[in-house]
Amino acid sequence: LGRMKPVIVVHGGAGRIFKEREEGCRAGVVRAVLRGYGVLKQGGSAVDAVEEAVRSMEDDPHFNAGCGSVLNEKGEVEMDAIIMDGKNLDSGAVSAVKCIANPIKLARLVMEKTKHMLLTDHGAHLFAQAMGIPEIPGEKLITERSRERWKKNLEPDSNPEEFQKDLGTVGAVAIDSDGNVACATSTGGLSNKLIGRVGDTACIGSGGYADNHSGATSTTGHGESIMKVVLARLILYHMEQGMSPELAADTALDYMKTRVGGLGGVIVVNKAGEWAARFSTKQMSWAAVKDDNLHYGIYSGEKHIKSVDEALASEREG
Repeated sequence: LGRMKPVIVVHGGAGRIFKEREEGCRAGVVRAVLRGYGVLKQGGSAVDAVEEAVRSMEDDPHFNAGCGSVLNEKGEVEMDAIIMDGKNLDSGAVSAVKCIANPIKLARLVMEKTKHMLLTDHGAHLFAQAMGIPEIPGEKLITERSRERWKKNLEPDSNPEEFQKDLGTVGAVAIDSDGNVACATSTGGLSNKLIGRVGDTACIGSGGYADNHSGATSTTGHGESIMKVVLARLILYHMEQGMSPELAADTALDYMKTRVGGLGGVIVVNKAGEWAARFSTKQMSWAAVKDDNLHYGIYSGEKHIKSVDEALASEREG
């Protein structure tokens, strides 16, 4: 069997990225993709790689996942995450979890240590305890920025919709040298959401989907719109019909926009290792590595390319 060349793509969320946060978002997706690629280069699985990349972004306060998550109406962090293995369609997810640093780790444990696919809130909390996942104070996940934003949204004349444009869900897709694909997605959800609101991220086929027969995708954007069209699965369906990753992504995003008025972004890799990062929002931070070349950007049409070695060298200096 010919060995596949490993490929990994990550996103740091579609929406509007404020000027002062651009550099941090770019650096964050680059760091995450290099970490995930490191796992693949050492012979690690696609599942290992996407988990590692997403964990890196959960730990980065620039993104709305893990530390840096937005706050619900009560001023708390509630997070959703999903991971999926394209080899056998195994998946694990958690929703509305609090007080843990890395929901993606917990999602992976749901996939591997239970017969279930999705644990929520209190049940997810009990499972995390049973698995020895350390609990951290909820405040540890809250950044000054998230708190400011929550307060602003509470003002009587505020328009939380305006703030939703800066979403920052994180995700990763990969194909390893055995040709297995995987996806992972993690988020803090919508700012000032109702307590117990679960968006697309934790829902298989919406927040992500991975199948060795076609490819893998992770989504970001307006969760309720993504759920209405089951965006991740829709993209894979288009690829099964023979579309390239880019055309499949654009076709599905276009459908979501015309049918339900929703905007978002997606990253895709197909079973041949071709990849795409596409979005209908103003911006989406993304990065990809293929053939030892790093590609990354934020704006539509923006695409920087440098060698992985060069990128790793400047990471070490930074």
